[in-house]
Amino acid sequence: SKLTNLGHLEMTWRSRVRFHPLLVRILHKSRLRYYGKPEKAMDMPYQAYFEVADGSGMTSMVLWSSLCPEWYNSMKVGTVLLLEQYAIKDSYPFKTQPTPGDSQMKRFATIEISLNVRNPPTKISIIPEERVKPEWGLPEVKYRFITRSELDGLPHNYSCDVIGLVTFVGRAERARKREHCEDFWLYRWAHAIDGTSDHPFILELFATSQPDVFERIHPMTYLVCTQMRVVRNLTENPSSTIYLTTSNESQIFITGWHKGQPYTKDTKVKNFIQWMKCQSEADQIKKTVIGGYYPFPRPPDNFSNY
Repeated sequence: SKLTNLGHLEMTWRSRVRFHPLLVRILHKSRLRYYGKPEKAMDMPYQAYFEVADGSGMTSMVLWSSLCPEWYNSMKVGTVLLLEQYAIKDSYPFKTQPTPGDSQMKRFATIEISLNVRNPPTKISIIPEERVKPEWGLPEVKYRFITRSELDGLPHNYSCDVIGLVTFVGRAERARKREHCEDFWLYRWAHAIDGTSDHPFILELFATSQPDVFERIHPMTYLVCTQMRVVRNLTENPSSTIYLTTSNESQIFITGWHKGQPYTKDTKVKNFIQWMKCQSEADQIKKTVIGGYYPFPRPPDNFSNY
């Protein structure tokens, strides 16, 4: 059928009611958002953002309501979609923005694709990777993997991807989203090593929309975390308080979930796998810890400073 592209849509969408089918690849995926309220009767108050791209550039795509439980788990980073009967809207200005792996890619920030059950009812088709043709010009998923030795030189809030061997995972903890509210964030701390430094990655992992992975992080698993943010406590000794925290677009993968993921082609991922082949599993197991309370960043040495 006759296809359009994101660049053409951005220029012409206000003068059209119907749009030609669109072929895009998913580059980023946000956590699932629940926006239900007790006073509002809504069947499926869910929403999820994706960043999608074709040969002309990248824009946001929003999955609404009952389409979320139907499609969210099938729409993975790297998935190619054929979209028909979608809507185009002005973009929501306050959403989070993931950092693209390809800094040269053009971003269409004024529009977003809206996928709804009705008005109009969107038709979504997933194209298997083996049927994706090079002449479609769809971009590959690119990452920003760093090694532990590179971390100390990175600025606060820098966005990156990491891979490492888990040596410690703490218990799940809760933090209030806002003071005096009933909603909580669920998170856990983890350490992962990659052989490039004597220090581990210190990872603050909030529960994303992957409960099956979040609950199964354990020592000796290969852990991949994407779209992590560098956190530096600049008032203290910066090198001792640097850690990584998840963002709205973070994805977490452990052993058993890596097969077929786009990052398996990344050079730094391959280097890590080579390093692991040279390690003694028995030696690494002796250094691993699980559970317990992990106070981080550590409080000052004396009470008056605290």
